[in-house]
Amino acid sequence: MSQKVRVRFAPSPTGPLHIGGVRTALFNYLFAKKNGGEFILRIEDTDQTRYVPGAEDYIMESLEWLGISPDESPKNPGSCGPYRQSERKAMYMEYAQRLVDEGKAYYAFDTPEELEAMRERLKAARVVSPQYNSVVREQMVNSLTLPEDEVKRRIESGEPYVIRLKVPRKEEIRMDDMVRGWVKVNSFDIDDKVIMKGDGMPTYHLANVVDDHLMGITHVIRGEEWLPSAPCHVLLYKFLGWEDTMPRFAHLPLILKPNGNGKLSKRDGDKLGFPVFPLEWKNPESGEIASGYREEGYLPEAVLNFLAFLGWSPGDNREVFNLAELEETFTIERVGKAGTKFDIDKAKWYNQQYLRERPDSELAAYLLNELKEKNIDCEEPTAEKICSLVKERAVFLKDLSKETEAFFVAPSVYDEKVTRKKWTAEAVGVLEAFAERLKGLESMNEDEAKAILMETLEAQGVKMGKVMQALRVSVTGQGSGADLMSVLSILGPQEVASRIGLAVERLADQVQA
Repeated sequence: MSQKVRVRFAPSPTGPLHIGGVRTALFNYLFAKKNGGEFILRIEDTDQTRYVPGAEDYIMESLEWLGISPDESPKNPGSCGPYRQSERKAMYMEYAQRLVDEGKAYYAFDTPEELEAMRERLKAARVVSPQYNSVVREQMVNSLTLPEDEVKRRIESGEPYVIRLKVPRKEEIRMDDMVRGWVKVNSFDIDDKVIMKGDGMPTYHLANVVDDHLMGITHVIRGEEWLPSAPCHVLLYKFLGWEDTMPRFAHLPLILKPNGNGKLSKRDGDKLGFPVFPLEWKNPESGEIASGYREEGYLPEAVLNFLAFLGWSPGDNREVFNLAELEETFTIERVGKAGTKFDIDKAKWYNQQYLRERPDSELAAYLLNELKEKNIDCEEPTAEKICSLVKERAVFLKDLSKETEAFFVAPSVYDEKVTRKKWTAEAVGVLEAFAERLKGLESMNEDEAKAILMETLEAQGVKMGKVMQALRVSVTGQGSGADLMSVLSILGPQEVASRIGLAVERLADQVQA
């Protein structure tokens, strides 16, 4: 690639950023970084009627949280600004007018009632998809059917109008998509898209083409939902004389519902209990709060790794890639065409992998803060040791509190499955003897704890398997968990002896024969 790669992510501030949009942003970012290029954020706020206060800041905060900050944006402008379409409004009419003057677009004065009547006529004629196209426009109220002086009179009198693209009647439009290969469409199947609305704002079709050209965008990587509009955009590049600098297109596959039937929506997340937004979002009108991955406890690197694999694969069996590794490995050629199912369990799995990689000191700092709120004292080295021991079992940071509870509070409830099978008179006898041995000690490490237990078992003539689960449940209340000897060494001999005594007392009536 001789020309410097420049890609853009261009969301509309009409609400929170959907996780599918985050995936689009990520693929743009990775493509740019892989090719030594630049990643631009442009806010496409041409539809002012749907503008939602706070949505733009939400988009930028989401990208910053994930670590895929743009090289140029409204907050970090470069030489191709402004980066909000509403601030570029004046330039769009210039290009729309040029297309009208050159006979490649036209004024349309049709009222909503006339447009509805047109659709009803076509439906009555059994037209499957009624549209304002090269045939229909000849029967409508526009500058192609009205005398020139009438067109001028209507415009000067302030009559509402839109500008439509004049799509050729029969022409093959071709596009070499980086994901889908050659896409060919007959222009007869394309309607005359509105490119300038009645309020003087451009539609997405004109604005994105003009902005991409003026901003030097070399590659347009966007969702599959924009594929039907791509031929119209190719025509605009041709009509404006920009064919030689037209960007390469790549239309990404859909992110599907977990069952694979249809595109993932917010309702799916609400119904199945997982977030579809990167950050928590509060609707400014209704006050409704939608959950976010950040607030649910997901790590940003886990979310990125998870999203990268929704439609892309590295070509081997490796699954865990940090952002730098994704930047190095990502290629658009390995993006698939087919939609990919959303699997929240896989997202949790990724979070677990990255949580395990976090330094014990970082996890301990989180745990100590949680303990402080509960007025529980713990030394930092001990907290680190505990976190190192339990982090394999945690999916989220918040799980650390639950997984470490047994280190700070003696159990009051004991795993019933274990007590029903393993709380035998034989096991209780060993535990009481073991506790007695511990009472005379001030501390012990893992090896010492194990040695004392083995000596006690040998003296009682009992095998390890008969006692281990009973010992664990007496000390932690749980039937499984972290390495038991490590747990005993952290609790210390006095606490272990005390907990065994409590368990023996509380479970006296549950001793099995």
